[in-house]
Amino acid sequence: MELLSVSAVNWSRAQFALTAGYHWLFVPLTIGLALIMSVMETIYVRTGDPKWKSTAKFWQKIFGINFAIGIATGIILEFQFGTNWSNYSWFVGDIFGAPLAIEGIVAFFLEATFISIMFFGWNRVSKNMHLASTWLVTLGATLSAYWILVANAWMQYPVGMEFNPDTVRNEMNDFWAVISSPIAVNKFLHAVFSCWGFAAAFVLGVSSWYLLKKRHQDFALKSIKVGMIVGLSGFVLLAVTGDGSGHEVAQKQPMKLAAMEGLYQGKEGAGLIAVGMLNPAKQAYNDRVDPYLFKMEIPKLLSLLGYRDANAFVPGIENIIDGGYTLPDGTVALSFRERKERGEKAIQALADYKTATAEGRLDDAAQHKRILDENYAHFGYGYLESEADLVPDVPLTFYTFHLMVIIGCYFILFFLIVWYFVHKKKMHTERWLQYVALWSIPLAYIAGQCGWAVAEMGRQPWTIQDVLPVQTAVSAVATGNIVATFILFAIIFTGMLVAEVTIMVKQIKKGPDFPPEVSGSNRLMEIDED
Repeated sequence: MELLSVSAVNWSRAQFALTAGYHWLFVPLTIGLALIMSVMETIYVRTGDPKWKSTAKFWQKIFGINFAIGIATGIILEFQFGTNWSNYSWFVGDIFGAPLAIEGIVAFFLEATFISIMFFGWNRVSKNMHLASTWLVTLGATLSAYWILVANAWMQYPVGMEFNPDTVRNEMNDFWAVISSPIAVNKFLHAVFSCWGFAAAFVLGVSSWYLLKKRHQDFALKSIKVGMIVGLSGFVLLAVTGDGSGHEVAQKQPMKLAAMEGLYQGKEGAGLIAVGMLNPAKQAYNDRVDPYLFKMEIPKLLSLLGYRDANAFVPGIENIIDGGYTLPDGTVALSFRERKERGEKAIQALADYKTATAEGRLDDAAQHKRILDENYAHFGYGYLESEADLVPDVPLTFYTFHLMVIIGCYFILFFLIVWYFVHKKKMHTERWLQYVALWSIPLAYIAGQCGWAVAEMGRQPWTIQDVLPVQTAVSAVATGNIVATFILFAIIFTGMLVAEVTIMVKQIKKGPDFPPEVSGSNRLMEIDED
């Protein structure tokens, strides 16, 4: 595989990060609002209260605006696998393409089929039919996330495949292993619950704006009641699945875990950093500079979360590079140099196999294939130059991870406080809490972006863990072309974001369309009775 210049690789990464970052601005609100509007419509169908119908219809409009922009960015994101990452697409397209194809054929068409009924079927189909369509849209949006996250999880933990040296491609041999890997299940649940929490924070923020403006207070309180339940459930479940994700990362991607915690020297009974600041003077993984300016840690919690044993050894960055420690399966970890040697042996064996096959030396070809199979687990290391290549950006991974966790803890506390004031029927009087809810919306966006930064930057230098580093995955595209398209995409995506925000703000200012008999009802007596 041809190695391109560092600038071409980095610009390709930057372009993909730009597209993915913009796309994830829209996805969480789409998936989360789908659930919230479905719950609201369910309440309407069960109670017959027209105010709940108007509440559900308002959030469906916000969902529709966001859904349309999200599709546009998502399509561009998938096209980049063929434009900027063609080596990757060739190398693993048989596997990676399968869940994306299923997502398009099943999940997306499920959404597309029933979304028209959801938006235009009011008063044209029965209540139950319309409700079923709304829930099927929610199911389609969630299934879309599942198949995309299966593809992403496979990159983090490649399973269910076999390398074919004749085609120089990885081929799927166990579909079930791909779609049910523990990384995939945890990643899907964690992402969906984050969408619930994100959308709930958005609903509470917008609803609190109505309370501050003393407009549509009945609608706002109804929305807050549903939002706080979905939000609290989402963030609590997010913490549970976050624990599961951390455990899987410890088993499958120890370097990512070490970067998340800024852990350079492994130890038994490792503590979890609660608050800390990294030392910018630390430049190399093996220098003797203290990695922290200060830190506060919870004793032994990292060992417990990562290995379910408070005294377990957690390898640091230096340990992972030097090897020699005992792995959970009882084997001894290989050093970077040992893995690099085996990776180079696998690469050479592949070249020798191709030559022997072309020349008809079948016995030699079989011998080279055996060597390739024995060393294929280290294939990607053969393309790395030095130990430093194996280390991700520690400060970026560390700070984004801890900021994500801090914001998640904040939202659990926030939703508990909202629950208390709603229970006491005081939410409409607490202006300080309404301001907090309104200004908490950006925090939900920040947490989501941080989560993906940890997931993707923490696994560098790998496009596919241990198999394909980023410099071998990119297309042979001139750097200038990548820069030009990066700038073009940045302008287009920013324009789309501005357009979406403008349309949503206009819709929010307009407010819900309540029936005439209740549209002017803002009396506190009615609010309290609800």
